[in-house]
Amino acid sequence: MRRLLALLLAFALLCACQAAGPEKDGGPRPPGGTGTARPAEQDGVPTTAGTHELRLEVGTPGHREYRLRVPPGLRGSAGPLPLVLAVHGGASNAERFQGLSGFDAVADEEGFLVAYPEGFAFSWNAGPCCGPAKLARVDDVGFLEKLIERLVGAGVADPERVYVSGFSNGGGMAYRMACEGPGRIRAIGVVSAALLIDCDPGRPVSAMIVHGRADRSVPYEGGGRRDFDDGRPFTPVSHAVGFWREAAGAGPLRRDGSCRTGEGAAVVRFCPHGGGHAWPAGTAARLWAFFSSV
Repeated sequence: MRRLLALLLAFALLCACQAAGPEKDGGPRPPGGTGTARPAEQDGVPTTAGTHELRLEVGTPGHREYRLRVPPGLRGSAGPLPLVLAVHGGASNAERFQGLSGFDAVADEEGFLVAYPEGFAFSWNAGPCCGPAKLARVDDVGFLEKLIERLVGAGVADPERVYVSGFSNGGGMAYRMACEGPGRIRAIGVVSAALLIDCDPGRPVSAMIVHGRADRSVPYEGGGRRDFDDGRPFTPVSHAVGFWREAAGAGPLRRDGSCRTGEGAAVVRFCPHGGGHAWPAGTAARLWAFFSSV
């Protein structure tokens, strides 16, 4: 009997040793990892794959919110990942833009973080536009600066690969971040927005501009009305393209597929299309191809 019990105990110990994984958290080592997986949170920022709804203290009463999309490879990566801020348009929010933009699928495939910040009352203070955020003089530049620093400081976002994309009012916010925000912004991607502010980037910033020739909300040739309380017209898209081309020290834009591209200290790409005020299908993939090339 004692011999039988000893054999059973030895068998149980052998099974337990074979079942134990190499990782203390019980998970497999991610492909391409360094041999040590990150914890499930890093300085309070989640590192597990998927979408996380988070809050950010900004030094004023209340807090701001954002959604963070983490790709499957973060926990096994050797270092921080590129970061794309995807800024929703007016009368929208972070959750809707996450579904509309298509960034999640591209980020999961290519391995970068996407932060979807939440505007104030469905709007952003992009300068002369728009709505409640402008009227309340919300410091949206400060909010997005703190968001970037939060993710960079936690060691999950690469300070040298920070990009801002935005649609409509969010595109105006992308312009404002490039013009007034931290020097960390490497490139912007703007869809269906006008450059309405005085701009001094302080360093070369690459820009990809997408705009529909049939846009009636922010007219391609300029015109319309900037806001409900501001009857001044929108500037034409050529104003933004010309500004960023000059700031980059680029020559005339050359034909580049359906776009036009110029290179200097930074890269400028202009992609007109025949549609209206919309985020065209495939834009997230095209923006990431641009961001990752500059």
